[in-house]
Amino acid sequence: MADSLLQIRDLTLHYGGSQILHGVDIDARQGAITCVMGTNGVGKTSLLKAISGNHPRSSGTYRLDGETIGKTTAHSLAQKGVAYVPQGREIFPYLTVKENLETGFAALPKTRRNIPDEVFDLFPILRDFIGRRGGDLSGGQQQQLAIARALVTRPKLLLLDEPTEGIQPSVIKQIGEVIKTLKHSNEIAIVLVEQFFDFAFELGDTFLVLERGAPTYRGEKKEVTRDKLLNAVSLDTQVAHAR
Repeated sequence: MADSLLQIRDLTLHYGGSQILHGVDIDARQGAITCVMGTNGVGKTSLLKAISGNHPRSSGTYRLDGETIGKTTAHSLAQKGVAYVPQGREIFPYLTVKENLETGFAALPKTRRNIPDEVFDLFPILRDFIGRRGGDLSGGQQQQLAIARALVTRPKLLLLDEPTEGIQPSVIKQIGEVIKTLKHSNEIAIVLVEQFFDFAFELGDTFLVLERGAPTYRGEKKEVTRDKLLNAVSLDTQVAHAR
């Protein structure tokens, strides 16, 4: 197995007096997708917030591209190449598409503050709607904008939290193709949190299942069957196909 761009060991995280994550290990390799799975409320989003610096981890070791990362801020991690696309997208509704994309500049030195052409190659609709306000876009278009904004930072590590949530099937398919394109570029490591089982199973190279904030199953695609993973995630086939 290739060396991991991201390597986290024994991660714990607390909210107030409650422990949310219990001894989580996770790796992410360039050119590969690590899928974090599990039912609602098991700590998937909390894990991404800890990796992105949006919530301070309580303990555990964190290495990014060979560098040991101490307790730091989300802005500092963004400067180091970590891009986080949160659940719910969190685009700015009163800013235009162009202005939303430019908010990604905050993590970049002045010499790199431009929107790469590749962003519009991946999401052509954003070029067409460049002057439209973010709040006037559909949910699927907002999700494309949120991912594009993250890509403006030229990340080494891309964290995606439920990118298919509330999105129409045609856009889900397009987002899946974009994620595959990013993977095949072999320049980026992707951690995907996703409850749409078939979407995650198709894209994933490595799977990590959480239950009550603790890892209960992990495996590589080559050693995981659909039924085995579905059982580990504690979803039935009807739920997995509901979307």
